[in-house]
Amino acid sequence: MSLESTASSAVTAPTRAFTRFGVKATRRATVLALFAWMFAVYDYILFGTMLPEIAKTFGWTEATASLVSTLVSISTAIVAFAVGPITDRIGRRRGMMLTVAGTAVASAASAATPGIGYLVGVRAFGGLGLSEQAVNATYLNEIYAVTEDEAIKKRRGLIYSLVQGGWPLGVLLASAFVAIFAPLVGWRGCFLIAVFPAVAIVLLRRGLKETPQFELELELRKLRKEGKAAEADTLAAEYGVAKQESGGFAAIFQGKALRNTVVLGLAWIVNWFGIQVFSVLGTTVLTEGKGVSFTGSLVMLIVINAVGYVGYVFHGWFGDRIGRRNAIGIGWMISGVVFALTLTVAHGTFGVVALYSIGMFFLIGPYAALLFYMGECYETRCRATGVAFLNALSQPGAIVAGIIVTSMLAAGHSWNQAALIVGAVGIVVSGVLMFAARTAETLKG
Repeated sequence: MSLESTASSAVTAPTRAFTRFGVKATRRATVLALFAWMFAVYDYILFGTMLPEIAKTFGWTEATASLVSTLVSISTAIVAFAVGPITDRIGRRRGMMLTVAGTAVASAASAATPGIGYLVGVRAFGGLGLSEQAVNATYLNEIYAVTEDEAIKKRRGLIYSLVQGGWPLGVLLASAFVAIFAPLVGWRGCFLIAVFPAVAIVLLRRGLKETPQFELELELRKLRKEGKAAEADTLAAEYGVAKQESGGFAAIFQGKALRNTVVLGLAWIVNWFGIQVFSVLGTTVLTEGKGVSFTGSLVMLIVINAVGYVGYVFHGWFGDRIGRRNAIGIGWMISGVVFALTLTVAHGTFGVVALYSIGMFFLIGPYAALLFYMGECYETRCRATGVAFLNALSQPGAIVAGIIVTSMLAAGHSWNQAALIVGAVGIVVSGVLMFAARTAETLKG
């Protein structure tokens, strides 16, 4: 649930309630969030999926392709870090329109790539698309707290897992579209495909309502700007919102928010070692590490990510039962071990697909619990900033992972060795780190 009590000052019992969010509006917002995230992932993953083909077009070596991936992660991170503060300033609704518009721009511009410099620059817009999940988590966390849809309110973790499951669905979509359309329209045409649904979602999102919590925040800001601080404090108290002068980045490093900002930030960075290796660069791991053909790797990834979607639903349900933090930590530790087995003992199509699928189930599935849990860690004033900040730390993780992998490949190590040391070990470490985070129950106190 929304944790408006994370500020340092005491909060009196609320005497006024937020406007309730209707059933129809809640479900419409949920469905649009799923499709927006799915197509944002399609664009983001397509770059990694098509990297072997892009490299062939421009005659890059394996080390050069890995370096390009790392540079793209840097440009993506620069944009992604800015999304949270912008959303806390302009609102959740406009923030969601901004992120999905970024997906359309990134896809269209990538299709016209003439070389490395241009590609690294335009892929920065992918940072907007990558932040889609952070803005979704912020918006849905707030409307689920005040929705009239009791079915969603009682199972918010499970329902949110269906939205966050847009990651494996987006990866599956990218793999399927590449397998079908790449021989016909090439990698450039595959990027263009993502433009049209993204534009459609931007137009559909124009009809969404802003969250009541953010509308209150706007009113509080207006009163304080007019010099009516006392009135603002009284109004905040009537809704049970704690007085807190600082917002943005300062707020997420204060009070009860500080510990989880640090711990979850480290966990994001290290876990993204595994995401970068096994999800973003999955085709490369399968082709170079396990000797699978490019076409065969696409077929495998379709099966693997279909299983991964089930992992989202499972961890959304599991997090509602044992606590989101615990579900995340347990899942990631299992994933790291399974991926290590995939790289060291798996042989043949069945063995590779079976273990890779299980590893993906426990690697990406916990993000269904993680994104919603992160929304619970912050109050309205800084919720989008906190969630987007942690989400953006995925890119430093991708950058560090890319640097290590590039160095290992340049030094003569195999993709199997690089994936084992960087990916599998990183995932296990991230799972252990999660148990240093505060649970949602302690954040409420």
